[in-house]
Amino acid sequence: MDDIEPIYKRILLKISGESLQGKTGSGLSEPVLKKLVKEIKKVHNLGVQIGIVVGGGNFFRGRDSDNSIVKRTTSDYMGMLATIMNGLALCDAIESEKLSTKLISALPIEKLTEPVVTRKINKYLEENRIVVFTAGTGSPFFTTDTGAALRGIEINADIFLKATMVDGVYTGDPKTDKNATLFEKISYDDVIRNNLKVIDMTAIMLCKENNLKIKVFDIYKENSILNAVISNKEGTIIGDEKC
Repeated sequence: MDDIEPIYKRILLKISGESLQGKTGSGLSEPVLKKLVKEIKKVHNLGVQIGIVVGGGNFFRGRDSDNSIVKRTTSDYMGMLATIMNGLALCDAIESEKLSTKLISALPIEKLTEPVVTRKINKYLEENRIVVFTAGTGSPFFTTDTGAALRGIEINADIFLKATMVDGVYTGDPKTDKNATLFEKISYDDVIRNNLKVIDMTAIMLCKENNLKIKVFDIYKENSILNAVISNKEGTIIGDEKC
């Protein structure tokens, strides 16, 4: 891999909780976690500085709770706690590959995590530590997509890599629309105008206002994270008209 050059120096990678469960239906899949970490290590070995935002949908999704007893704000906080559980596991898995991590949480948990302090986080990234962000924005009613956009802007990432279970942004839902076609590039405005639900609209607006490009790609494809970092042929890029 000595002859491979990354096209980004610093990335913000968003990983959904669902992608960590594999075929188990919930919780964590050890084979999936191991495979993911090996891909992250390949990117790290290129000298790329890595921030990761992890979701919690494999344990609990606040917005999907239909429990009338538990308030929406409470269920959202429960979802944030689920992301911290995933963050702990992800840090241990990364460190098993002899890489250094820092676990950051927007909800303060003194014994387990560090708070969001941008200056310190940038220092960790410059030291080539992999920074794992959890608890989204720390506030209810915001998705982890929005949390990822926010962290990407705070660390001045070159790209927001959104790892999904589809290989990019389509004109429609490829699961239900056989005529849906894949975009290589698409503007923020076109995503908003066409209400393409590949990413939360609040996150799109944040990225647009701060000119943070987004790359949407399939996390289950072999070497997809590496390919997203070294090539513009992987997934769909969302950005301005010149993206």
